[in-house]
Amino acid sequence: MHQTYTLSHTDAMKIVTAIQTQLEQNHKGAAIAVADEHGELIAFLRTDGCPLASIYIAMNKAFTASRERKESKAVGTASKEEGFPMTNFGDLRYVSWGGGVPIVYQGKVVGAVGVSGLPEEEDIVLARMGAGLIK
Repeated sequence: MHQTYTLSHTDAMKIVTAIQTQLEQNHKGAAIAVADEHGELIAFLRTDGCPLASIYIAMNKAFTASRERKESKAVGTASKEEGFPMTNFGDLRYVSWGGGVPIVYQGKVVGAVGVSGLPEEEDIVLARMGAGLIK
């Protein structure tokens, strides 16, 4: 038997709210998704000014980071370097863009954050900040 931890809705909303605050302070729009350890959505917010395509991309970034237990950009980089097409994962929700970051608690991935709508590096910074709130 082993002990497991589950990301709560309260935890997810803490992440969403922190990222939302940063976006609003900088007058920027993006989509924020928080997924559980299986990559399934717990919380989501589309802020004002968010591009519509970013809605599903944020969800898919969180899905990818959670399922693969590493940042979505690392998954994409490995796919390119190893010649392993993203479609080989068997689920079209896998993405290769940066902005999906696993949430690690007590050494275990308990979920992930996905941010989309800004330049990739800005998405990554915000997602890392959000994931870092869970300690």
